[in-house]
Amino acid sequence: MDFNVKKLASDAGVFFSRAMQFTEEKLGQAEKTELDAHFENLLARADCTKNWTEKILRQTEVLLQPNPSARVEEFLYEKLDRKVPSRVTNGELLAQYMTEAANDFGPGTPYGKTLIKVGETQRRLGAAERDFIHSASITFLTPLRNFLEGDWRTIAKERRILQNRRLDLDACKARLKKAKAAEAKAACEGDAVPDFQETRPRNYVLSASASALWSDEVEKAEHELRLTQTEFDRQAEVTRLLLEGISSTHVNHLRCLHEFVESQTNYYAQCYQYMLDLQKQLGRFSGTFVGNADSTSPPPAAASPPAVAAATLPAVPTIPVVPTIVGVPSTVAEGVLNPNEVKPPASGTRKARVLYDYEAADSTELALLADEMITVYSLPGMDPDWLIGERGNQKGKVPVTYLELLS
Repeated sequence: MDFNVKKLASDAGVFFSRAMQFTEEKLGQAEKTELDAHFENLLARADCTKNWTEKILRQTEVLLQPNPSARVEEFLYEKLDRKVPSRVTNGELLAQYMTEAANDFGPGTPYGKTLIKVGETQRRLGAAERDFIHSASITFLTPLRNFLEGDWRTIAKERRILQNRRLDLDACKARLKKAKAAEAKAACEGDAVPDFQETRPRNYVLSASASALWSDEVEKAEHELRLTQTEFDRQAEVTRLLLEGISSTHVNHLRCLHEFVESQTNYYAQCYQYMLDLQKQLGRFSGTFVGNADSTSPPPAAASPPAVAAATLPAVPTIPVVPTIVGVPSTVAEGVLNPNEVKPPASGTRKARVLYDYEAADSTELALLADEMITVYSLPGMDPDWLIGERGNQKGKVPVTYLELLS
């Protein structure tokens, strides 16, 4: 390796002189070239963009991958320029456990069948999550990371160069100022009348020589100042163009943000649809569990609403069961219901608000629309997870978990 001691010493001298000059500027003991207000605003805007982009990038990574160990592993693979190994999502792992449990409990039992259905939904949810993470990484994380590792590094490099050019410019200004002061002092001393009676008027000769030397020094300092000023102006223009490009960066990040929102919307829409399908399947299964004398497990709930909505649901009061209803056929007690043969009781009916859309599985059920009001009541021998619902001339079974019973 070529080791140049003179160059190393020169670079060290420049470094220490600039450090001293920068310290004097901070203390107000040295002249500092100020940038115009527009340039300062561009610098502040660039710093703000960089800081918030870093925070948004880090938090989005946490959103997509909450496990810090997994994030560190992905970071190392990325730095090593190697492909990140495929990782099973939590939903897919839960689906695997549910399927294995169903096989052990018996896939033909009610519990086993339900585990299989729920496990399949969890697998689909896990696959949707994987697609969302992949899409968000490409459309949102990658552009943010490219800005921080590409454009911002270029801006930071040019800003450091501009800072050095400014320090050089201020140093040239200070050198010229000192040279002019020394020249003026030498000129004042040269204007004094020499004593020619002396055999050797040395003071006059020395003053004239010093004045000439300082004049040369002033010319040299002015030439260096012009060169330094030109380099500073050129670097300031380059830096200004890069800083003005932050506006284009904002436009690009805005487009990426729209794509991220679209991916997230599609992901949650898929999850919601998968859960609705699962609710319908579980709602149809609940009727088959009632009256099964061979089954030792209790009948499951008819259909559960989405987890987020369920957390905010008020306690569902128990609807009174009408002990005797005129006109109810004996087939109701046996679990077979024909809504057209059912007559509403004289008392015991209640109003209910529908929480979610529900698609009837067969002719004995009543399709529901969210936020509509219906009349509900129960019949002796009915599954407690179901009620009879009426809307105008339409009548049929409705799942309790889709309703908010009103007083």
